[in-house]
Amino acid sequence: MAETMAQPVGFGGRVLRAGEPDYDEARTIFNAMIDKRPGLIAQCESAADVAAAIRYGVNQGLEIAVRGGGHGVAGTGLSNGGLVVDLRRLNGVQVDPEAGLARVEGGALWADLDRACQPYGLATTGGRVSTTGIAGLTLGGGSGWLERKWGLACDNLVAVELVTADGRTVTASEDENPELFWALHGGGGNFGVATSLTFRVRPLPAVTLMLLLWPAESGPEIVRAYRDLITSGAPDDLGGGAIYLTGPPEEFVPEHLHGRLLVAAGAIYAGHEAEAREVFRPMLELAPEGAMIAELPYAGLQSALDDPPGFRNYWSAEHLSAFPDEAVQAFCDRSADMPAPSPSQQIAVPWGGAVARDADRWPLPHRSADWVIHPFGLWADPAEDGQGIGWARALCEDVRPWATGAVYLNFIGDEGRDRVVAGFGKDNYERLAVIKAEYDPGNVFRLNQNIRPAGNGSK
Repeated sequence: MAETMAQPVGFGGRVLRAGEPDYDEARTIFNAMIDKRPGLIAQCESAADVAAAIRYGVNQGLEIAVRGGGHGVAGTGLSNGGLVVDLRRLNGVQVDPEAGLARVEGGALWADLDRACQPYGLATTGGRVSTTGIAGLTLGGGSGWLERKWGLACDNLVAVELVTADGRTVTASEDENPELFWALHGGGGNFGVATSLTFRVRPLPAVTLMLLLWPAESGPEIVRAYRDLITSGAPDDLGGGAIYLTGPPEEFVPEHLHGRLLVAAGAIYAGHEAEAREVFRPMLELAPEGAMIAELPYAGLQSALDDPPGFRNYWSAEHLSAFPDEAVQAFCDRSADMPAPSPSQQIAVPWGGAVARDADRWPLPHRSADWVIHPFGLWADPAEDGQGIGWARALCEDVRPWATGAVYLNFIGDEGRDRVVAGFGKDNYERLAVIKAEYDPGNVFRLNQNIRPAGNGSK
């Protein structure tokens, strides 16, 4: 039977086209600002389906997008008129508690892995949102709440099974295709489609969430205190951030703070509540007007702060080598322009710890930064696009005097080729381009933070 747009040869999953039931739902992603209409959505159920879909797309000359969790702000999981390799049905998880390993399929979300590990009291560094796709976050580096303790998600990666642009399946690990394995620690989806990833998982007896709230006018004092706590030798067990947000109508938020711009000190502590309170005592002593403090299962923590879908999104980031009082003031002043009331957040994330210890191992030069300033914009009305995007860009400009120049590419959208190179550093980028030329010489996988194949600058 000849191949058609309805069913590529060898494909056992479901194929969707415009006008068919579930098509619109299948093309919906986290960022409501992205509205693309693929020609074909191939909902894969096996690695063989992925290979069949890729071969079909290449043979037909279609632009190929790879869809996992669909959480990436640039919307590269969709293609107008092209082929979407949709991995969401490929979401199995296998945990081997004795070996301390977990194998996940390429379309699994962090919620899938966290829940599978929870009965064994095991965990690994995951994203800050349970609905994020594991593959996209990890292959881009993988910043998460436990990064200061256990490093980025990619640091806990043991092996990857990858379908390449010519439909081959290869395995990358420290012992097998080690150069490709190096590239997959930050190089994103440039080299193929990950159909499985194996992680090292570790015991996590307890985790504590603390979110302390003050009116926004207390911002400079709170952010300086949070900075001083981190830089005075806070244990690697402590992660979190200093955050501006709109007060949600939750029980732990006093009614007079609902809908107001607030500043928060957030703590994710890998340990019991009593220990967390002791470590976070300097912030507790500043008399927060609202507080949520809870010791809870890690899988519960990972889903407690999920971002709501359906909003328009714009994110960016700058990585700072220092966070002096002047930078703190610039950070705080810009919060007045944050879209509100909305789920937008303006975050100062502390790095260091295990993030910095592996700074030179992988192609991720931003890991040496002490702080990440991350405007995370979400709003509903398209008329607010100018304000939201302008605020995010202005905040980055405000703190650029203290920036390293490198950037974690998962935190940003499409900001141009120079920013992509800055995400890897020039030497790393050139090495990645050589690896790209080996596994994807035609740049089939170019809907991403793209690395152009060495010797091919045309696409």
